[in-house]
Amino acid sequence: MASPARFTFDLDLTSRSGRRAAPPVPSIPEDVVAQLVANAREEAFAEGRAAGARDAEAMAAQTIAAAAATLATQTAQMTRAFDEALGEQHDEAVGLAMTIGRKLALHLVARFPITELKALISECLPSLSGVPHLVIRCHPDLADAIRDAAEAQMTSSGFAGRLIVMGDPDIRIGDGRLEWADGGLVRDIAATGGEIDRQIATYLAAKTRRNG
Repeated sequence: MASPARFTFDLDLTSRSGRRAAPPVPSIPEDVVAQLVANAREEAFAEGRAAGARDAEAMAAQTIAAAAATLATQTAQMTRAFDEALGEQHDEAVGLAMTIGRKLALHLVARFPITELKALISECLPSLSGVPHLVIRCHPDLADAIRDAAEAQMTSSGFAGRLIVMGDPDIRIGDGRLEWADGGLVRDIAATGGEIDRQIATYLAAKTRRNG
């Protein structure tokens, strides 16, 4: 006996003529498409140009910053070099002034050997009115000239004590010592020059520490 056929549900029982047609796909006019494409191109170009401008500005800013940093470094180096050169010139000028001062002092002492001692005596005599005696020590070659100068100043200063002028070969020309009972004064060019040298060395050392 034959088996009955199974019913299948994938059969289209409707007539072909009764099927609905697919809706038509709307079409876009070519000119609209062209306009859309043109607009897209313009927007892309504008975005690209803006991005390029931003990149250029960023690059320019970086370049300017790098140039400014380089300039600052070079300026600092130039300033440091200028300060060092100026300091060296200053030290050289001080040294030159010291040398000229020494030569000038020696020249003046050689030309006017008793001038400083006369000035020293003139300064001291008015304050020595009650002193019993005054001793002046100087180079032997200047003893007579110093005695004459001191005696001439004694009258106007009011000094009435005893004047003693002694030549001492250990005292250089231009130097001298004034001695009385409870005091005295010394004129020593070498000692004065040494003190000047120490003062200048102290000044230069302090300036170097400040600049360092």
